[in-house]
Amino acid sequence: MFVNMSSTVLKALFSSQTRVKLLSTFLLHPEQEYFIRELTRLLGEQINSIRRELENLRRIGLVRSRHKNRKKYYHVDATFPFYIELRNIFSKEIQPESPAIASLKNISSVQLVVLAGALTGTESKVDLLVVGTIKKEVLEALLSQEPTLKNVKYSIFSEADFLYRLSLRDRFILEILNDPRHLIVHNAIQEQIAEAKGK
Repeated sequence: MFVNMSSTVLKALFSSQTRVKLLSTFLLHPEQEYFIRELTRLLGEQINSIRRELENLRRIGLVRSRHKNRKKYYHVDATFPFYIELRNIFSKEIQPESPAIASLKNISSVQLVVLAGALTGTESKVDLLVVGTIKKEVLEALLSQEPTLKNVKYSIFSEADFLYRLSLRDRFILEILNDPRHLIVHNAIQEQIAEAKGK
């Protein structure tokens, strides 16, 4: 019974390119909520295709929806039985983690680390966004340990400055956070981000 259910769910998950794009978006940005037209714009897919695939994902239980400000928002359900396994699959596919990034995540004063630009194969003003208390010299020393990271463009924000800009809908911040191809590898301020975005 369990094997049959698993097989059916996995077939449902991976049977279309639009669905794979949606899976990547939701699994790599579990703290984000998206409305249909936003997903259409971000993923470059037709609205009917997005709507159909969202309904498929909602029906099997991976995605949930809620109404806010007269819009229907969708987000991943972290209690879905295969959530951890699926997130691991997509994380490994997008960006193998480097020792320098792993070290950065382990610094207690660093609250958020987002890989973008050259680190994820996208066009972005920066390749690495760091939120927290870390000196520029310390970050550069970490990055210089790996030849592939020596020339990355980065931005460091204090938590207060980052959340303030986010609450003002700062374009630079939103472009980095909302691009589904960017990868949030560390997030200790998930609730604060959601609150700032909701203001």
